[in-house]
Amino acid sequence: MKKVGSVIVFLFITVVGSWANIGDTTAFKAKAIYGKEAQVIISILNNNHYSKIKFNDSLSSAVLDAYIKGLDGSKSFFLKSDLTSFEKYRKTLDDLTQQANVDPAYEIYKVFRQRFDQRIRYINTELVNEQFDFSIEEEYETNRDKEPWCNTEQELNDVWRKNIKNQALSLKLSGKKPEEITKVLSERYERMEKAMRQFNSEDVFNIYMNTITEAYDPHTSYFSPKAADRFKEQMTLSLEGIGARLQTDNDYTKIAEIIPGGPAEKSAILKVNDRIIGVAQGKDGDMVDVIGWRIDDVVKLIKGPKGTTVRLSYLPGETGLTGAAKEITLVREKIKLEDQKAKKEIIPYQQGAKTLRMGVISIPSFYMDWEAYQKGDPDYTSTSGDVKKLIKELQGEKIDGLMIDLRNNGGGSLAEAIDLTGLFIKNGPVVQVKNSGNRIEVGEDDDPSVLYNGPLVVMTNRFSASASEIFAGAIQDYNRGVVVGESTYGKGTVQTVVDLKRFIQPTAGEEVGELKITFQKFYRVTGSSTQHKGVTPDIKLPSALDAEEFGESANPSALPWDEIRSTLYEKTPVVNKQTLAYLNKSYQERIKSDPVLNKFIRETDEMRKNMKETRVSLNEEKRKKEMEEAERQRANASLGTKLGDKETGNVVSPPVKADDEYLREGILVLSELISQRIG
Repeated sequence: MKKVGSVIVFLFITVVGSWANIGDTTAFKAKAIYGKEAQVIISILNNNHYSKIKFNDSLSSAVLDAYIKGLDGSKSFFLKSDLTSFEKYRKTLDDLTQQANVDPAYEIYKVFRQRFDQRIRYINTELVNEQFDFSIEEEYETNRDKEPWCNTEQELNDVWRKNIKNQALSLKLSGKKPEEITKVLSERYERMEKAMRQFNSEDVFNIYMNTITEAYDPHTSYFSPKAADRFKEQMTLSLEGIGARLQTDNDYTKIAEIIPGGPAEKSAILKVNDRIIGVAQGKDGDMVDVIGWRIDDVVKLIKGPKGTTVRLSYLPGETGLTGAAKEITLVREKIKLEDQKAKKEIIPYQQGAKTLRMGVISIPSFYMDWEAYQKGDPDYTSTSGDVKKLIKELQGEKIDGLMIDLRNNGGGSLAEAIDLTGLFIKNGPVVQVKNSGNRIEVGEDDDPSVLYNGPLVVMTNRFSASASEIFAGAIQDYNRGVVVGESTYGKGTVQTVVDLKRFIQPTAGEEVGELKITFQKFYRVTGSSTQHKGVTPDIKLPSALDAEEFGESANPSALPWDEIRSTLYEKTPVVNKQTLAYLNKSYQERIKSDPVLNKFIRETDEMRKNMKETRVSLNEEKRKKEMEEAERQRANASLGTKLGDKETGNVVSPPVKADDEYLREGILVLSELISQRIG
């Protein structure tokens, strides 16, 4: 499954407080239980992690850099001299941690707190009430990864001056008056101060341990006792909220994933990469500015009882940081397993004088009711069981072709991916799984029957991961269908959760957490790992998302791609090289002649450009023009790419989603696959 994971980028929460005692770091001291936990975790990782790497001097160096970045990812607090003072830990964190000593985490954090105190005092006394000159030509780099560490406080002052000037300009262009801008900024930094005074020793340990675990690979995580409870809640699929997974992006809270069946998905408005900048309760509640908040506290504001209303102010991902803010009202719902179930529909497609009936089955995740299965209930809920029923219904409705839509499917049960593949192929291997001891097991479909043998298209995107990649890869390897869309996420690893109470007996008043550890790796029947590479579509559609930024390859510690020996399997004659060559040639011809596809390509290119642009102008007139241009492009895009175009004769009706060009292209490919089969 796609990692929810822990967030180590330091952000802040809301509540107004005084400026007193923020520099008091005496409360930050490691408890004895933290050292024991760290020692046990390192022992488990060194002996059981798939990579077989050890916590040595090399990994110690990587952990130090990652921990510093976790505290100050924006390079806005530490000075270069601070980093020099931390060098004494570069090759000793491994030895100290294995000796149950986590003191360096607290020593480094104390310096961060002192620097934070200095910044807040400077902001409060110098910047919040400053009258900025927005007529001069000046820019601010929002992605501080591109910038060097500051040498002096004067350099840091200039960074913060530009940062706050950028925020003030955004507020001004949104219609705020000078006194309102001052109020918003004052409250924003008061909340930061309050956050620091609420941060405790457990929070420091949580950040530090996740820095260590994620140095092994990005899907290995430490769950503090509180985080473990939240993880279990998420795994039950019974969350009350809007149905979106969030992550930090500098000072912003960004939507990382839209959960199928939730209010966010049903709105058809919120998208991955949108940045949430404000949250309001009810229809009339005040919009609370959440720029600079800790992600946990943004989540607390957004979550709430089923049936209640929440309003969000957000910056659309396609217009980037220079776009105008939008507002959406959502009613919170309880997201259950039923909301994640596979769904079907039939899309008519006019091909000459004939109307083809295209069956589409959307699968949000690979699910199964494990408890019912263990009890021996023959009617337990599962992906393969539900899809089997849906296919039979579609066959009864005389479909001409079938599409399996795996877009945004983050994975789930591997057994279900195997069983689902079995509905389309005769018995044979589907996936190979290798453990840390180099033992390889083959997951097979042992049912020789084939439920559906007609034309098949599998739709994927960048957020199709894990079990989705196993299914799509198997369909491709068996030549059973055509994969259309974006290259998939590239997560080819398997995790298990270890309760640390098995190794530590906490005393009264103490609690220990859990460790999620990577212990296996997926391989396709060809022997190729899905790690990093994922599944490359047979028909690759335009994408605004780079694998290096949105996928497994975005994580420096991700395990490498490799391959093992192919297993024996029998390809089907359904799809061959000639078929794929014909389909790709037809797609290239559509690029030249189809105005709908051309418009989509231009919009995708513009979105890619906007997403990569991290420098913003601090000149009011220039910024205003950028916003107007971004809004114009968004307005054009919002007119939609209807699933049909009379000029090209590709009429698909009724439209499922007005702007779903991927679905339209998938239907066109499926229609051509049907024609090839008939011919």
